[in-house]
Amino acid sequence: MENQLQPELDERQREEFRRILRDKAHRPGVLIVLLQQAQELFGYIPEPIIFEISAATGVPAADIYGVITFYSQFRLLPMGRNVIRICEGTACHVNGAKGILQAIEEELHVGVGETTRDGEFTLLSVACLGCCSLSPVIMINNETFGRLTPQKVRDILKKHRQQSA
Repeated sequence: MENQLQPELDERQREEFRRILRDKAHRPGVLIVLLQQAQELFGYIPEPIIFEISAATGVPAADIYGVITFYSQFRLLPMGRNVIRICEGTACHVNGAKGILQAIEEELHVGVGETTRDGEFTLLSVACLGCCSLSPVIMINNETFGRLTPQKVRDILKKHRQQSA
C-alpha cells in the first residue's frame, strides 16, 4: 500500500476554522460539531486542526483521535478526485465482488479506505449499492458499472486514468 501524505493546508481555510473555534469552542459538547465543520471545510480532518481543536476545547488530542476513528463519517486523509465504491452486498459477494476488489487493489495499489498517492482515486467498500441485478457492481463518483469481471474493472480504471490525464 502506498504512503499517504497530507497536503499543505490553505491558510484562508485555517483562518476560517479558527473563527469557528473562537465562536464555538467554549460550548459544552461541541467536539462532534467542530469535527464535522473541519471536515466540511478541509474535506478531511487534518492533524494540525486536531491539535487546534484540542487547545481550544481542552479535550486531549488522543481523545479527539478516538472520536474520529470511532465514527466512520470522519476521515483523517483527503478523498481522491474520484471515489470508487465497491458493493460487497450479498448479490455482489456471491457473484465475485472479492475478485473485483482484488483487481482494483492491484491496479491502484491501495486498499479499502485508502487514496492513491496521486490523489486520483479513493477506494471505499459499501454494504449495498442497490444494483443487485447488475452484480458485481462498483460506482465511480456517480457512474455505475455492473456485471464486472476483474479484466473489465481494470479496463474501466485505465480508461478513467486516461480521461483524467
